Amino acid sequence: MGEFAIETYDLTKCFGELVAVDHINFKVKYGEIFGFLGPNGAGKTTTINCLITLLQPSEGTAIVAGYDIIKEPDAVRASIGVIPQEVALESRLTARENLEFHAELYHVPRAEYSRLIPELLDLVQLGDRANDIIRTFSSGMKRRLEIAKAFLHQPKLIFMDEPTLGLDVQTRQVIWKYIHSLREKGVTIFLTTHYMEEADALCDRIAIIDNGRIIALGTSSDLKNKIGKGTVIDIKISGPAEAFVKAVKDLDHIPIMVNQDTIHLVAANGEQLIPKLIHIAEKTGVSINSIGMYEPTLEDVFIHYTGRRIREEGPEIRKILRR
Repeated sequence: MGEFAIETYDLTKCFGELVAVDHINFKVKYGEIFGFLGPNGAGKTTTINCLITLLQPSEGTAIVAGYDIIKEPDAVRASIGVIPQEVALESRLTARENLEFHAELYHVPRAEYSRLIPELLDLVQLGDRANDIIRTFSSGMKRRLEIAKAFLHQPKLIFMDEPTLGLDVQTRQVIWKYIHSLREKGVTIFLTTHYMEEADALCDRIAIIDNGRIIALGTSSDLKNKIGKGTVIDIKISGPAEAFVKAVKDLDHIPIMVNQDTIHLVAANGEQLIPKLIHIAEKTGVSINSIGMYEPTLEDVFIHYTGRRIREEGPEIRKILRR
């Protein structure tokens, strides 16, 4: 077994004239949680579908678990676990029967899966629901069963495509705990998400993808440091913004992003800068409705590289998510 669980080589996928994945290159080490972060439509699911051999690349290739995804797709599939965005469980079967069916598909010996299934159901806190029909399960319970299913044939590499999509915050945190427990067992995890806090909480390294291209890659702290150490300031204003923005830009050449009535900037001396911003607003005839300060986040990294937010939630939502 080599050093890397995944290696991509100019991996590209086109749908007609649409380039969904555009010559991407990255490597994932065995034993790490690797995050693939980007907005909806960025190319995350297309990338994962190429890596798990559901889609054939238009150009390039990848080595997954030591096998070429084009030349050795069957070997790739036998070596990985997959947790798709959409739940893929048989609603008329029980939790135990779903796992047994999956084990048979992967040719897991009966004696082995009979031992593993109770352990995995306990791991995801579904031991007492083993004989219940899936249609009686909540979405969070189904997602947890998908995790157990993906681990049933004991792969060393698991792909998780938006594993907590649509789940409430409490259930999401339970899933995070399970993901950490898998990593402690030596499992490599490739995880796509558009939740900033999820990537921050789980991933050893993160690749940010937008419009099919990787625009940044590194640890969470490294990515944040690339945009400059300091404080992020969001200012909501009313009035003529042009003169205000120009005056602020002239002040120590601070980089600024303007999004409708919100001015977004990163400053090394945020607390000292705020009185100067208020003074500039007074001089330029702008009213400041609110000022928010916080430490840089992965959202700010995305803004730095693209000039826009990864999703529509503003800083108020992010403050709630950090509580």
